Amino acid sequence: MCITCSDTAVEVTVVELLEDEFAVVDTGSTREEVSVALVEAGVGDRILVHAGEAIARLESS
Repeated sequence: MCITCSDTAVEVTVVELLEDEFAVVDTGSTREEVSVALVEAGVGDRILVHAGEAIARLESS
């Protein structure tokens, strides 16, 4: 949970990498464009996104 805004990060899947460190992600109900400038992410990776910014890449199980 974010200590600044009390919002939570959302777990999503990267479906497409775009230019300028952006990616299209699948939220489970829609697709959105987010920044991946802070993490190394590839297609198929599960990442945590908060406020349109990827903040962590999750380990595969």
